[in-house]
Amino acid sequence: MNAPWRLWGRQLTGVLRLELKKSFLSRRGWWIYLLALGPVVLTASHWLISSRGHWGEHSLAEDNRVYAGIFQVFYLRLGIFFGCVGIFANLFRGEILEKTLHYYLLSPLRRELLAISKYVAGLLTAIVFFGGSAGLSYVFIHLHYGPEFEEFLFQGPGLEQLGWYLLVAVLASIGYGAVFLVLGQWFGNPMIPAAVVMVWEAINSFLPPILKKISVIFYLKSLCPVDLPPDPHGPFLSLLTLDAEPIPAWLAIPGLLVVSGAVLCYAARRARRIEISYSE
Repeated sequence: MNAPWRLWGRQLTGVLRLELKKSFLSRRGWWIYLLALGPVVLTASHWLISSRGHWGEHSLAEDNRVYAGIFQVFYLRLGIFFGCVGIFANLFRGEILEKTLHYYLLSPLRRELLAISKYVAGLLTAIVFFGGSAGLSYVFIHLHYGPEFEEFLFQGPGLEQLGWYLLVAVLASIGYGAVFLVLGQWFGNPMIPAAVVMVWEAINSFLPPILKKISVIFYLKSLCPVDLPPDPHGPFLSLLTLDAEPIPAWLAIPGLLVVSGAVLCYAARRARRIEISYSE
């Protein structure tokens, strides 16, 4: 009775090991490293300059709001979004371009397991890159405050805020990863559908309530622990930042997981019908 489950477990583990090597060492994904590294370099520079007193007077609360802007505008709207495009949309398409997908398709491997293994490998990659980047950036932007930051982190709301930021980064990777896995199965050029998804996510605040739920950002926006103040310089940045419509965490987190799970189930079923032609 348990023989198929043991076999599937070994197959999933074997494919996962191969896919992790490809995801972390892909030559096509060099720009993803830069996306994840950019905020770390920026905040580390802020730490080094501010620790020498060359940045002017500012408070920990101000830097905390600055990080909220970095996370909500860069990580959610750009970094994790396009990082997931590069990681997940190429899980199948990259194999076709390199003419290696047929090795998987000719092996005695359930295609649903192939899709799930690729997704898990891509998810772990995205979490390491962007979850690690978000955590390091949070520490670096506050680090020059020394004992004040230590008190804020361990006796104030700092550690809880960091936990929420990391959770949101993980959830964003889960949601966008599932979406772009499917788009990578459907389209040869993932950038065009990615642009459509980006526009859909950007206009989420203006959609009717029933349509808002068909997006990833709908479930992420209320989980961020620090709200951004209104943009005093005009409405442009307000379109990029997240609106303040409250969504309880107990609804947002399961809602995102359910939507992502449904999309992943479709991707697994879609993998059954994958046909390849290297002449494309």
